Amino acid sequence: MISTPASPRSLPCLGPLDPFPDVREAWGSDSPAPGLLASGGDLSRERLVAAYSQGIFPWFSSGEPILWWSTEPRMVLRMPDFKLHRSLLQTLKRFTTQSGCEIKFDHDFASVISACAGVSRARQGGTWITPEMVQAYTDLHRAGLAHSVETWIEGEMVGGLYCVALGRAVFGESMFSRASDASKIALCALVAFSRAQGIGLIDCQQQTAHLQSLGAKPLARSEFLKEAQSAMQHQGTAWHFKPIYWQKIHPSLSSA
Repeated sequence: MISTPASPRSLPCLGPLDPFPDVREAWGSDSPAPGLLASGGDLSRERLVAAYSQGIFPWFSSGEPILWWSTEPRMVLRMPDFKLHRSLLQTLKRFTTQSGCEIKFDHDFASVISACAGVSRARQGGTWITPEMVQAYTDLHRAGLAHSVETWIEGEMVGGLYCVALGRAVFGESMFSRASDASKIALCALVAFSRAQGIGLIDCQQQTAHLQSLGAKPLARSEFLKEAQSAMQHQGTAWHFKPIYWQKIHPSLSSA
């Protein structure tokens, strides 16, 4: 469970019309909650777009006020840095050649975010994807600003992830898996799509060993903001997966 900790300095509490503080005011690495920037506000579409545009994201547990974060450094996955381990490549070869296996984008966003909300997270007593978060990101999806990447086998969705996209800037949120490597397959599909569409990096928000094993690396917040805000200036792309994109991951993968 995330809790609002004490701090040597007060935490700004946002009113309905208050702008976000400068991200450089986020609590530092020596604080109880590194990256915590503010509390309060709302989860309206306008507020969320303003947040992501400034490198800020919400993360809080049920019963808490909305908490806003901007981590330093930021964990990002650059497309050239993606590590396709041999075992995962073999999994992708099976997936791309077997009938009944496919990737779908935005086919069932509601089921993806609900499944992500049900995943048990290490060191958390509950989920941070609260009902109000589900509603907020569903609204973003309806506006074309949040997307799901779904792994389907024999007519069943067995894994996936969802993300926010502003222009060509992509912000990863959460993933789930009901079959071995199903969420990794979805991430590979997102990387393949991103490479095909000229998307330079995927924001991973926080550092984890799993993401690091796939090539994600910490990046100074100022540099992340510079690159993300530049990507936001480019026109967004149609979120549709084509099998030929798999060859952006590895030339041996089938595009049939």
